[in-house]
Amino acid sequence: MTRIRYIVFWLALLGGTVYAAEHARTVVHSEDPEYPEVAKKMGLHGTVKLRLWITPDGTVRRVEYIGGHPLLAESALKAVKNWKYATATQESELTVEIKF
Repeated sequence: MTRIRYIVFWLALLGGTVYAAEHARTVVHSEDPEYPEVAKKMGLHGTVKLRLWITPDGTVRRVEYIGGHPLLAESALKAVKNWKYATATQESELTVEIKF
C-alpha cells in the first residue's frame, strides 16, 4: 500500500508541474476566429477545444481538434494557427478553448 501512495504522490507532483508549465506560455498575438455563416444562420454557439504544440520561438507548430461543434472547429483551427506565443526554452503543449 505504501508503494501505491508513493507512486500516486509522484504522479500528482509531475502532473502539477506539467500543468504549471502548460500555462507558462502567454499569447503575444492572437486572432479571433471568424464566426461561420452557417453557424450564424443556425444560431449555433459553443466552445471548441484544441491541443496546441508551440515551438520555442512561439509559433504554433501543430493544432489538434479535441472537441466542440464541427461547424465551429474549422474556423477555430484556422485562427489559432496564426497565434504567436512568448518565447521559451523548449517546445510546449497546451489545451485552449475557443468560445463562439
